[in-house]
Amino acid sequence: MSFYQQVSFSLTMLSSKNKADLSFYRTLKRLHLMVLLAMISISLSVTGCGTLRNGRGWGQDAIYPVDLKRIPRAAFNALIDPQTLIPAAGALVFTVNGYDRKVSNWATKHHPIFGSEQNARTASDILSIPLPVEAVVTALATPSGDDPKDWANSKLKGIAVEAAAWLVTEGATGLIKDVTNRTRPDGGSGSLPSGHSSSAFSFATLANRNLESLPLSEEVRLPLQVGNILLATSVAWARVEGRNHFPSDVLVGAALGNFLSAFIHDAFLGLHKDNRFVVISPLKGGAMAEMCFGFQSGAIHRSSDIYRSSMLNEHSD
Repeated sequence: MSFYQQVSFSLTMLSSKNKADLSFYRTLKRLHLMVLLAMISISLSVTGCGTLRNGRGWGQDAIYPVDLKRIPRAAFNALIDPQTLIPAAGALVFTVNGYDRKVSNWATKHHPIFGSEQNARTASDILSIPLPVEAVVTALATPSGDDPKDWANSKLKGIAVEAAAWLVTEGATGLIKDVTNRTRPDGGSGSLPSGHSSSAFSFATLANRNLESLPLSEEVRLPLQVGNILLATSVAWARVEGRNHFPSDVLVGAALGNFLSAFIHDAFLGLHKDNRFVVISPLKGGAMAEMCFGFQSGAIHRSSDIYRSSMLNEHSD
């Protein structure tokens, strides 16, 4: 049964639910529709024409030629990314003193967010849909040049890199499931890591990377990026409430999805500038930390004036 058939099947089961459950599903469907409409509105408000700040198109330098220096740098930065380290550390914490099973039992007993086990399982499927849609929409909305042929070529290469990031995440998730063969809370197999979680955080990472290339103000971009992380977190937690996974399963999935997607995106999309405040690059015998600042021209001129003024005062004394 395909993913969308599973969603359809889950929705057909509503006839056997009480009014509270029906209200939950209606609310969830409205939320899903609102997210999709918001993504479409954003894509219409910004164009895929023009270029990035460096004069190149998004995806224009993807895949080939490969800058070999980018690969270890991208891998290292993806590894130390807080969105990789924090869930990975959280997974380790949950393995101590049986916290994994304790939290899982509490979540499936009380259902604090989704109200019931069935609600949580269906929510994890429905809430997973907007993130891949947004990843595609934001990729298409990025500036990739004005010539239709160049635009199409750049988009194909850029989206191919992002598709590869997701496919590698899916493959790694399946491989680790086979190796660990952990029993799920409901008695099934293949619990570690959560596929829903790794996929959701993979798409959230890609969408957030794409948002960095869009001509949006920080007041618009930052809430969207935070919203993507919260949406992926909701998918992951729903798998816990639905008795599908332990907390460590979804945390490992989150770390895996972010690490692989960030690594492949940054290593092979060929974007000119890393927008992070701190960038760490591995070197022989150590590493180099770079701090990146952006100044407005007015601020630079004011700083120069202050510096010249202070120098003149020093000489006059």
